Amino acid sequence: MKDPKILFEKTAFECSKLITHRYSTSFTIGIQTLDKTYQAPIYAIYGFVRYADEIVDTFHDQDKQRLLNDFRTATFSAINQQISLNPVLHAFQITVNRYKIENELIDAFLTSMEMDLNFKNYNAANYEEYIHGSAEAVGLMCLRVFCNGNQEAYDRLKYSACKLGAAFQKVNFLRDLKSDFEDRGRTYFPGIDFDGFNDVVKKEIEKDIERDFQEALIGINQLPKGAYLGVKIAYVYYLKLFHKIRSMSSQSVIGKRIRIPNARKIALLTQTYFRTKMGLT
Repeated sequence: MKDPKILFEKTAFECSKLITHRYSTSFTIGIQTLDKTYQAPIYAIYGFVRYADEIVDTFHDQDKQRLLNDFRTATFSAINQQISLNPVLHAFQITVNRYKIENELIDAFLTSMEMDLNFKNYNAANYEEYIHGSAEAVGLMCLRVFCNGNQEAYDRLKYSACKLGAAFQKVNFLRDLKSDFEDRGRTYFPGIDFDGFNDVVKKEIEKDIERDFQEALIGINQLPKGAYLGVKIAYVYYLKLFHKIRSMSSQSVIGKRIRIPNARKIALLTQTYFRTKMGLT
């Protein structure tokens, strides 16, 4: 007979895995190529992040502030008590406690989600705060898992992990310019409104993103072997998406949501996998 506690824990992690599969093809592909020891905790982090994001972006007929407040309270209660009957939070609290993920990172992430309820236009200061909470903090949670208690490695790779998260988030901002503005009334890039987005502005944003990608790659190349391929695949996917956006005019970018077809994602996965195995990346 299976241990009921082990079954409960396994089911909780499987729920986060299912959430990842349903919501993100690209992250699913990346996670599946991680060493198996990393997969469950990274699924747990993604499930937590995804559900918090859904509160602010999906449930328009609900009191989002109340839902987010309740989610924050339930999150830290789960971490402190080391249990939750919410499977997403149970898997997440196990990961947080096992890998010593700092409460400050979790708080920064949840604060960025709350900012989406209160800010429609971002200045330089709250743009940087949002990037840190929504992207850099999540990257550092994952880095805690990859380093698995090795503080020296964590400190060495922390800067690059932040740059990788920032690059991904800024590409998302460009990709989603149209839907963020039309569906949610938001514009993230500081001092730039939807109507003022032009080719000159786009090029300046792209220079900033390109620097983030370059600095992120330095750290990716130093990741533990079991983490390298999965992170590199996510990097290659986002870099490809960035190059596609960069090749388009500003008017094309604000005219539609840009994406990489699933068949192309699979091709990128295969190409990166074999190049890595052959020592070419």
